[in-house]
Amino acid sequence: MFRQTKAVLQKLRCRRFGGQRYTWRLSSTSARERALQYQPGQKIHGFTVREVVAVPDLFLTALKLTHDKTGAQYLHAARDDSNNLFSVQFRTTPLDSTGVPHILEHTVLCGSKKYPCRDPFFKMLNRSLSTFMNAFTASDYTMYPFSTQNSKDFQNLLSVYLDAVFFPCLRELDFWQEGWRLENEIPTDPNSPLAFKGVVFNEMKGVFADNERLYAQHLQNKLYPDHTYSVVSGGEPLAIPDLTWEQLKQFHATHYHPSNARFFTYGDLPLEQHLKQIEEEALSKFERIDPNTEVPSQPHWTGPREAHVTCSPDALAPDPTRQNTLCVSYLLGDITDTFEGFTLSLLSSLMISGPNSPFYKALIEPKIGSDFSSVVGYDGSTKEASFSVGLQGMAKEDTDRVKQIISQTIDDIIENGFEEERIEALLHKIEIQMKHQSTNFGLSLASYIASSWNHDGDPVELLQISESVAKFRQALKENPRFLQDKVKQYFKENTHRLTLSMSPDEAYLDKQTKAEEEKLQKKTQALTDGDRKEIYEKGLELLAAQSKTHDASCLPALKVSDIDATTPFTPVQIGSAGGVPAQYCEQPTNGLVYFRAMCSLNTLPEDLRLYVPLFCSVITKMGCGALDYRQQAQQMALRTGGMSVSPQVIPDSAELDVYEQGVLLFSSCLDRNLPHMFKLWSDIFNSPHFDDEERLRVLVMMSAQELANGISYSGHMYAMTRAGRHLTPAGDLQETFGGMEQVKFMKRIAEMSDLSQVIRALPRIKKHILNPVNMRCAINAAPQKMSDTAAQLETFMKDIAEYRKERKAVRPNITERPLDPLNASGPSRKLISELNYHPCQMKTFFRMPFPVNFVSKSIRTVPFTHDDYASLCILARMTTAKFLHGEIREKGGAYGGGARMGGGGLFSFYSYRDPNSVQTLSAFAKGVDWAKSGNFTQQDIDEAKLSVFSAVDSPVAPADKGMNRFLSGVTDEMKQSHRQKLFAVSHQNLVDVAERYLSFGQMTCGVSILGPENETINKDPSWIVK
Repeated sequence: MFRQTKAVLQKLRCRRFGGQRYTWRLSSTSARERALQYQPGQKIHGFTVREVVAVPDLFLTALKLTHDKTGAQYLHAARDDSNNLFSVQFRTTPLDSTGVPHILEHTVLCGSKKYPCRDPFFKMLNRSLSTFMNAFTASDYTMYPFSTQNSKDFQNLLSVYLDAVFFPCLRELDFWQEGWRLENEIPTDPNSPLAFKGVVFNEMKGVFADNERLYAQHLQNKLYPDHTYSVVSGGEPLAIPDLTWEQLKQFHATHYHPSNARFFTYGDLPLEQHLKQIEEEALSKFERIDPNTEVPSQPHWTGPREAHVTCSPDALAPDPTRQNTLCVSYLLGDITDTFEGFTLSLLSSLMISGPNSPFYKALIEPKIGSDFSSVVGYDGSTKEASFSVGLQGMAKEDTDRVKQIISQTIDDIIENGFEEERIEALLHKIEIQMKHQSTNFGLSLASYIASSWNHDGDPVELLQISESVAKFRQALKENPRFLQDKVKQYFKENTHRLTLSMSPDEAYLDKQTKAEEEKLQKKTQALTDGDRKEIYEKGLELLAAQSKTHDASCLPALKVSDIDATTPFTPVQIGSAGGVPAQYCEQPTNGLVYFRAMCSLNTLPEDLRLYVPLFCSVITKMGCGALDYRQQAQQMALRTGGMSVSPQVIPDSAELDVYEQGVLLFSSCLDRNLPHMFKLWSDIFNSPHFDDEERLRVLVMMSAQELANGISYSGHMYAMTRAGRHLTPAGDLQETFGGMEQVKFMKRIAEMSDLSQVIRALPRIKKHILNPVNMRCAINAAPQKMSDTAAQLETFMKDIAEYRKERKAVRPNITERPLDPLNASGPSRKLISELNYHPCQMKTFFRMPFPVNFVSKSIRTVPFTHDDYASLCILARMTTAKFLHGEIREKGGAYGGGARMGGGGLFSFYSYRDPNSVQTLSAFAKGVDWAKSGNFTQQDIDEAKLSVFSAVDSPVAPADKGMNRFLSGVTDEMKQSHRQKLFAVSHQNLVDVAERYLSFGQMTCGVSILGPENETINKDPSWIVK
């Protein structure tokens, strides 16, 4: 998985897509307290403790250690969290764009000395109850993290990961499969033309089909032109075929050494056990070396520079005539200066975040572009940080104007500074982020400290956030112009700045294809007949290796008997507030209160349905009550952890043609701010502002741009949504709200010169949705705060009571489901029932400016409570692991692919960043034949069960407990029943469901492909081409 800068915590781009407690976990004292008993200087299993620090803000104790013999660095964060995490990272600093660290990351996971079977990484996904398993390549480090709630599983995974990184096989066949190879297009036909193939080769073609990623890569390469940041660590597709197997092995020998490693563990398992295992299985076998992987500082330019690059035009851009991007990027200080980094990151938010920020007012509001450039704000993922600001979706002729605005805005900031209230709102946001309990906190910490620690910054200092906050407040107190002085130093007087523009080139894709053909020609021209014969034979050898059933018995595995027989129950109270049903769930939320409200769409006229997602995205951003949109944004930042509204389509758990449609209101706040949060909601209900056409246009442009940009990253989701469109009524509405239909609709809205039609629609929607009659609420809060929260909720309901109005449902058939299964006469959810629904088969192709495809086929099967649902879940997982992974990824070269069973009763096949299109559909069909043949073992079934249970039992945050029940009506009893059915699934059940639902004559299916121009499909009249 190649990870680019910026979005470290938002998006993890992955190598893959996609518990029980054991006796030696001491439970008498907390993990934090136990860790405080270590002393600096203490020796444990070849390590020496260097530092022991309590970090009360994050409820943890941090221990820093070093390994005596190799110098390996180690950080342990002891915290009372059973979702334990391990990560090892190496500083990887390539000096060319062949993608060597990225291809190595893929290849080390393909087998090792102790675990020589093919692809232990993917096999362990089905032999473990891991809550996370992956690996990422960043610009200057490669990281291997996993997490699990089961201690035996932790030891198993640790053993596999240590062996993979320190003692990999690095077989040539694995290098060909994962990196690149020359191979006949049809491997079994020596006369078919030669082509470049390989998982990373195709992955990177897919990555750079995304103009945002392409721009970010160019920007980094050009801002830091003198060392490792000037190359593409993930691999430039046309440079990848220059990498040799020898170079790969050499890179491993120099970079993957304990002296170049940083280990991180997190959670409530005892530290000694980890150290003992790491020392015995890996570190004891090495001597110290000088890895010599340091990244030198980038020499500072004496004057600013400019550069221009091109990209492929985007057919879905909000305004096809305005597709230029321009951004100014500044080189900042070293990221290992923790306080300076903290200050610059805050300063960046003050400059660009939200409608009150100076750059938002100066660049976004004049509507010169559709949104900020894809790279914007502070980026601390390189040794020296950077700050970027600019626009995308702008006209070429506005270039000078945008440069002028950027420089003028910097002058204005130096003169006027920032309002105190905005600084307070940001510090409030930090307080909420520290208190919010997430389920993957260990992974977030590992990502958060990775870059600074990679360059020998102090990771413990990074964790002491409130010390930075206190220091920041002090600096402002001593010098009120503290921030303005920083702006002057880093922006006004900084000569190391780059202005990078990007414009679309109609011939871009053709040029890429031509360049690839030329590269291929160059490689093939030099080949002798003997070389060609060898390539053909090697291709057959690889195909044979991929087709063989592999013995994975050397790998450790949990057993089905290691899975808890029962699911933990979450107690909730069902009550009411002001006549509106309410669910109360007491949880250790750390001083935060989480509020949700589900509002039904049943009375909404059909002509307004397409507008619902737009309504949701603007309703909290246009102003309300006495507040204009700027004041509203300010109050939301000061008083809440955010307020959002999102469309919901919830398939019924018992019937396929029944579903609930609504919008979900969600917000959180510190308990002291409850009255303020509910006041903001009641203003949105009572007097939302819809009449500011200028503001609406800005929001529409940003929304349309974001949708268009997201397709190349989430193409498989769009393909699956479209494939399911004509199979169930819920599938149809999902396409309307979140599929290609919505993308095209938003593009149409963005192209309108007059938005009055939209402005008239919004209040009509509001009247139907924000109506207490059609509403139910949920509160998650600490037990001691619940009665106060309930009272505030009651007051809120009184404040909006005048909007209570009984309206007639648009669809006649309403099915009611009680909110409390034990009280059938109590309040209920009102679902739409389309019992005369006729599913139909449909094949849709969307022509896209990508060099890769996203393929999906969805089949109508059964709902959640049906007896066959559990078997279909296991079948999807097993077919993915045992058949489709080999066909689609290993042989086909796609980045990912598989099958999944969806809660709406659709069984979906998919592929991601796939060089093939129609061939992948036949791989899906072969997957069904494989399942029907029954050619799988009990071990295969057990592994699929482990994999399914690791998802079923993944940790749930206090904020989200009870939500399945609140949203979908799925109670703990229903979950337990599903659990028992999963345990009971047998070999015969799997063959039966494959036969009954997935067989050619039995199934009702939809197919969808997003991809480049496709001759085969154009000639086939059964396809609808968009």
